[in-house]
Amino acid sequence: MLSTLLAFLGACLLIAASPGPSTVLIIKQSIRSRRSGFLTVLGNETGVFVWGILAAFGLTALLAASEVAYDVMRIVGAVVLVVFGVQTLWQARHAKGAADPGAEEAVEKSGWSSYRGGLLLNLANPKAAIFAMSFLPQFVPEGAPHLPTMVGLAALWAVFEVGYYSTYVWFVGRMKAVLSRAGVRRRLEQVSGGVLLLLGARLALES
Repeated sequence: MLSTLLAFLGACLLIAASPGPSTVLIIKQSIRSRRSGFLTVLGNETGVFVWGILAAFGLTALLAASEVAYDVMRIVGAVVLVVFGVQTLWQARHAKGAADPGAEEAVEKSGWSSYRGGLLLNLANPKAAIFAMSFLPQFVPEGAPHLPTMVGLAALWAVFEVGYYSTYVWFVGRMKAVLSRAGVRRRLEQVSGGVLLLLGARLALES
């Protein structure tokens, strides 16, 4: 059982370390504030847990089996990524600099939107659903009750990634003095927006 758990945590680490849309969004939000970054992490991991629960009940298998359902999810996910990318580029273009107190006030009010953004990005990703379905069952020990074990693994996966991605939030916070400079922040926003647009285009065009 211990070896299975260690293997599962190792796999979770490899998954979290693989760059993707969630990583880009978490870093982008962390540039705004640690609070925004951490709430984005919580939103993303809520999505991870939801997909894990659905996988435990076998519902993600329906998505994998239906080409139409998968394509609908794929297009929705691509639209979400493109919208986030456009919003990021718009914010970069109209940024007034870190010294603007109005901007800081807006950041403090953005907690719900940060959480919602992380959740929506994860739930709109059909690959997350398929991956949960194929990943979690591999670590259910033989003879263990399937449903509660899958739910427990999904919760552990989400909690592990909260800890992992929180290090990103912490690191970006430590670099605040550099990243808060208007020119640097604008450039990072532009890069983040461009990456989100490219990921959205790739998701839309893949077969």
